[in-house]
Amino acid sequence: MTLLSFPLAFAWSRLAPPERVRIVDADGTQGALELESWHRFDDLAIFGFLLLGLGIVVGVVVWLLRERRGPVVFLAAVLGVALAGALAMLLGVGWANSHYAISSPPALGSVIELAPRLESWWVLLTGPLGVSIAYSLLATWNGRDDLGRRLG
Repeated sequence: MTLLSFPLAFAWSRLAPPERVRIVDADGTQGALELESWHRFDDLAIFGFLLLGLGIVVGVVVWLLRERRGPVVFLAAVLGVALAGALAMLLGVGWANSHYAISSPPALGSVIELAPRLESWWVLLTGPLGVSIAYSLLATWNGRDDLGRRLG
């Protein structure tokens, strides 16, 4: 499951919008442009939805492992998605920083793009939430005492 964090991080680092700021002082002080600070939420929301989607997919795939259904596999999937999300968060921020790297000092009055950033670790709860929702709905829909583990 941890390997899924690489495409998730890469997709976020390219989808998340950068925040544009203007250089207002000779020492490099940045001034915010109107409405650009909203991209800080956009970055967090995009990552949250990508991680939620990953959690739902993992929950369904783990449910399809018919002989292994149960609470142990459910907890393993939740922890696996949580670890994959944490790794994707670290990788995505690093890749976004390298994608929006500033090579030379900006001139006074110029507009630069700051790399997307994730300012809250709470977004990591969306992946395990997706696993929990998908797995719980499938277990409820099944309705069997043995969760349909027996093939016969």
